[in-house]
Amino acid sequence: MLECSGERERGDGVTVHEARIGRYYEDFTVGDIYQHPLGRTISEADNTWFTLLTMNTNQNHFNAHFAAKAPVGKIIVNSGLSVAIVLGISVMDVSQNAMMNLGWEEIKLTHPVFVGDTLYAESVVLEKRESRSRPYAGIVTCHTRGLNQDGDEVMSWRRSVMVYKRDAPHDKNYFPQAKTGPL
Repeated sequence: MLECSGERERGDGVTVHEARIGRYYEDFTVGDIYQHPLGRTISEADNTWFTLLTMNTNQNHFNAHFAAKAPVGKIIVNSGLSVAIVLGISVMDVSQNAMMNLGWEEIKLTHPVFVGDTLYAESVVLEKRESRSRPYAGIVTCHTRGLNQDGDEVMSWRRSVMVYKRDAPHDKNYFPQAKTGPL
């Protein structure tokens, strides 16, 4: 009985809780909204490193003197970084137990993000259906939006992911056994 809940009896009366977070296909309900629990403040180093790492040569992302002459008047955070952060914030609730992303649609960048902004995210479940080719998974589609600390919507998109069902064996029993024995 404990096996289904991610717990198992070790044999000596101790319950071992399996290493996991996130939701399985069965946990999603169309219309449910997840206000993802973590926020992330973007530093100048985050933006500069990401911009240089991805070889983005637009100086509005790393040259304060140049960016000061632009209509916004200051450095704008690289949108690739902003999207990646909002996506990452949503993983805990939407795709922690996904086996793959299937696609993003309608990505909209609706408000600039600046160094020092803190990003938050929330998602609503739009659709779900069982996979026709993988009986151990289902497809969940969500609309996600990113907000800054002031509540301004900075971006949004629609994303579909293939999520494991609760009884799928693929994400179970991956934690290694200590060679020195149990705790």
